[in-house]
Amino acid sequence: MIIVSGRARRIAALAALQQVLILSGLLIPVPGAPARAECSADALGTSRVLAVDPAATPRVGRRQFAATLPLGPREVVLTFDDGPWPGSTPKVLDALRSECVKATFFVVGRNAVAHPDILRREHAEGHTVAHHTWSHPLLGRIATSAAEAEIDRGIAAVEGVLYGKQQSEAVTPFFRFPGFASTPALLDRLARRHIVVFGADLWASDWNAMSPDVELRLVLHRLEQAHGGIVLFHDTKRQTAAMLPAFLHALKARGFRVVHVIPRQTAER
Repeated sequence: MIIVSGRARRIAALAALQQVLILSGLLIPVPGAPARAECSADALGTSRVLAVDPAATPRVGRRQFAATLPLGPREVVLTFDDGPWPGSTPKVLDALRSECVKATFFVVGRNAVAHPDILRREHAEGHTVAHHTWSHPLLGRIATSAAEAEIDRGIAAVEGVLYGKQQSEAVTPFFRFPGFASTPALLDRLARRHIVVFGADLWASDWNAMSPDVELRLVLHRLEQAHGGIVLFHDTKRQTAAMLPAFLHALKARGFRVVHVIPRQTAER
């Protein structure tokens, strides 16, 4: 007689559920990625999920706009721009996974098409995949019609990779302007489309060349001054990928908590 433990039954049930989700298209298996995150007991973790209503919250980030997300003291939202990118983005994902932390990736469409496996890994590991145009132009410097075409093409690229649908209606209606180069006309049009425009409350300035240690000290100083908020990194930068494990450990040591943002309609499904 074989006795099956309760833990074994739970593992078998989870495996069966995972297979059902894969077959139904609701879960995308990622080569080389574990089925679930294995986190240590002292991992930073994600403290809560914040569902953002696009209709009620058209734009956030105090460095660009009048309001930001409703975060408490020492709450942090981690965001990454410009990926996915080989080498650096997988290392960022490894660091986040090891600490059971969820982030938001503002994805460039042509990079999503060029590196679909990395994009699918972001999605499969529970991160929010948002939008950052097709080719990263400064939209405030081109015609409004051309800017909208860039936004729509970027959205369609991500939708095609993740969901097999070439459409400009975003499953995750979050967008960040490259270089924060918005215009009143584009902001109004995105608000009418119920797309939340993300600015930031602070950033790591990682578009400048610096060592991981210098970047770590810089962003922690800014974070302490701001007492939390939406933090902007770039997952295309090797220095950021190298710095991130130490940054996540420092967040926990200093009493910061990570908040994961998702659109409200996702939370209601």
